[in-house]
Amino acid sequence: MALLYRAEIQPTKLELIDSWLPTRSWYQGPAEPGVRRVAACRFDDPDGEVGVETILVQAGDGPVLHVPLTYRGAPLDGGEPWLVGTTEHSVLGKRWVYDATGDPVYLQALATAILTGGGEADEFVDVDGRQEKRAPAMSLHGSGAPGTAVPAVGAIEQTTDGDPTRITTATAGLVVHRVLGSAGSGGFTLTGAWDGGSPTTLAEATLR
Repeated sequence: MALLYRAEIQPTKLELIDSWLPTRSWYQGPAEPGVRRVAACRFDDPDGEVGVETILVQAGDGPVLHVPLTYRGAPLDGGEPWLVGTTEHSVLGKRWVYDATGDPVYLQALATAILTGGGEADEFVDVDGRQEKRAPAMSLHGSGAPGTAVPAVGAIEQTTDGDPTRITTATAGLVVHRVLGSAGSGGFTLTGAWDGGSPTTLAEATLR
């Protein structure tokens, strides 16, 4: 499950994304995107240390963009190329925010969801010490089969920061679509669905 807090965050996630998007080779749009959130949901970190969120955003009337993020309480070793920025969380303190395609916790969660037919995590909001369940704004579905053995994804061996973003590790190949709307390659896929949007391929995975 994903435990969330009612908190103030400065700068906000959308403000961080606004500053980061124009630095990406796959972004096409104004220098100041002014993005709005389209939908979002969470993956679960089994260790409960890293926040893992899939966010879809849109700048003006442009295409829907896929921006998965991870949130950490300390810097990720070797993660500087994927650092989106830092933020102050009124409950959790300083958080380091990463483009999740460079974070091994996200890559493991993504591969597991795709290959085992998994989906998004249940979301609970902490309200005065009580955990209240809320419905995610997006649902995810992997095309694999429940019970599939998923090896440890391990360290990144090669990555390309484009659309799609391709990540290769010793055991897996992962593809993250950034500008949504393109078809998958026909392999194992992760599909996202949200109000106002048709089911769309967000990512793909293969075992090596």
